[in-house]
Order: sequence, then C-alpha cells, then structure tokens
Amino acid sequence: MDMKWLKTFIIAAKYENFRKTSEELFLTQPAVTKHIRRLEENLNSKLFERTGKNIVLTAAGHKFLPYAREMMAVYEQGLEDFESWKQGFNRKLTIATAPQIASSFLPAILRSFTEQHPDIEVLINIVKSYEIGDEISSGRADLGLTRIKPMQTNINFQIIHEEPVFLVGPSIPTLESKYDEMTALQKYTLITHNHPAYWDDLLNAVKRYYPSIRTMKVNQIEITKQFIEQGLGISYLPATMVKEEIKTKRLLEIKADKISPPTSSTYFLTKVVTEETNEFLGFLKEAILRF
Repeated sequence: MDMKWLKTFIIAAKYENFRKTSEELFLTQPAVTKHIRRLEENLNSKLFERTGKNIVLTAAGHKFLPYAREMMAVYEQGLEDFESWKQGFNRKLTIATAPQIASSFLPAILRSFTEQHPDIEVLINIVKSYEIGDEISSGRADLGLTRIKPMQTNINFQIIHEEPVFLVGPSIPTLESKYDEMTALQKYTLITHNHPAYWDDLLNAVKRYYPSIRTMKVNQIEITKQFIEQGLGISYLPATMVKEEIKTKRLLEIKADKISPPTSSTYFLTKVVTEETNEFLGFLKEAILRF
C-alpha cells in the first residue's frame, strides 16, 4: 500500500471534492482519481460514492478513515524521528513559549542549552500566552514558558523569574532633563495591552492620577517598542524587553513618581515531569540568575 494513496484519501475525505484535493496536494485530478482507485483495489472496497462531480464517503470509507489517519501519523512521526536520529539527536524537548519570552532572554539560553546537550532536539512553538496552558495540558508541548498564571488544573507551574516593569519613552535629547512621569504621560499617548497580565490594573491606576491620558492598544511588545522609537507614544514594559534599547539609548527609562509600576512574572509549566524538562528547568534557573 502506497502512503501517497493514504494521504490522497485523507484529504479527499476532508473535502469530499477531488478538485480541492488536487489543489491542496498539487496533483492533477486524474492523479487523485488514480490514487483513490488503486487504494480501493488494494482494499477491495469502494471508499467513495460518485455522483457527477460530487463524492461522498461510503460506509467502508468512514470505517477505514481513522485507520488511514493513524497509519499516516505513525509514518510521518517515524520519518521525523529518523531524521532527528540522522542529525545526532536521541531525545526531544518541545517548548511552547510566548512571543515576549521568545524575543527576550530565551535565544541566549537556548544557545547555551543546546551546546551543553547536543543530543536533545529542541522544538519551539510560539503561541499566545493564553494558549500555552492548553499546549501543555493536551501534550502538544513538554513545557511552557508564559507571562500569565495558567488556568488549567491538571498542569504544574512555578514562577522562575520576576522582573521590574519600566515606563519607557522615545529617546529625545532635548527632553531628557525634564523627562518625568507627568510630562511624559501628558505629552505622549500611552500604548497599552502589550503584556497579558498587568495592564487592566495598571491602566486604572494611571487614569486615577492622569484622567486625560490618551491611550492606544497594541498587542505586541516588539511593535510597541518600534512605535515608541518613532515617537508614537510611551509604555510600561518588562525590563528584559527594553534592556538593550535603554543601554543603546534608543529608548529612555522614565522615573516613576505617582504610579508604582508592576512586576512581570515568568511561569514554567509542565504536565509530565521528564528527564529533559528537569534538565531544562535546572539550566534555566541558573541562566536567569546570570541574565
């Protein structure tokens, strides 16, 4: 049985349309028809009823579909594992992480970790903070790194890092001497909701002292930093996210006055504790202390 026949059958069952199947698989419609016919001959069963241009699964097609999916999944996983083995890996670690973490301290940590553990293949899934708990709960990832406390009750979590949050604005030399909180919040738009945890409470506090503040919602920290650099506003951002920009004076830290900035926590999530997750957790805790 050719695996190409199985794949064609699975896609055809999804669409119940040979034209859409051919488009997804980059095959001609006669090639799709041939694959299905050969599979039917091999199984000695009719998998689709054809009525003009339309097709529907037969009872045999419905019965065979879950087996086809299982065989295809085992086949693709086998190829993936074999490719990993050829590259020298004999262990695997899948990490689900939020964009804010993936673009701050994680790259440097991963570089050192993979150098010390060349036998572990590390796979990174970048997902929204709110989705990381589901990734761990469902088993699609071995561990998660997120900025928010998970809602799921079947996973374990711990805070591995807490950092201050800074109010930062554009680097304008002529304003540096009078770049205080009041001046900044009165002059610039406050860019909000780029962090999943602290903005609702923080914005309420800001509005108590500065009720006329103008706001703009931007849901990504990297975009927020670019907007600030271009003079479009100011924002409260975690220290690790702006450390380099402050150091190179692309952004300026604005000293807090009436508003007490929050802290930003990084959570480590697991469901099943494995040797690989323990190794990464130990390495991560040591690395963050140095970071």
